[in-house]
Amino acid sequence: MTFQHQELAAGRWKQLSFAEQMANVGSEIERTIAWGKKERPDYSRRAFERALELLDLTIADEKNRARLRELLRVREALADFFVFDNEYRSSSEAWRRYFHSFLIAARMTNGVARTAKAQPAAQAE
Repeated sequence: MTFQHQELAAGRWKQLSFAEQMANVGSEIERTIAWGKKERPDYSRRAFERALELLDLTIADEKNRARLRELLRVREALADFFVFDNEYRSSSEAWRRYFHSFLIAARMTNGVARTAKAQPAAQAE
């Protein structure tokens, strides 16, 4: 399989937290939606393919096994919304809200980690 995200597929993806992984998937979904609104289906399709690739890397990551059911349902619902007949009645806004929560979680986790690293050990307690 040829990956568009070569570096991530080579192992860097597994170093990211689950929230970071999903926030990155969400970024590609945002691009998919934005290009669709600009009536650029070619760009929208490519962004969606990148989102699926990142989601597949997330599914393949062993640390996410407990979330496998949710991840597979997300993949199915995304395909239903962007490619098929939207039988699940999803919306662009619902997908934005879903992925936005991961962006916030990733930022909070990284912000806390950066703050703790920046403080001297005595002050970190």
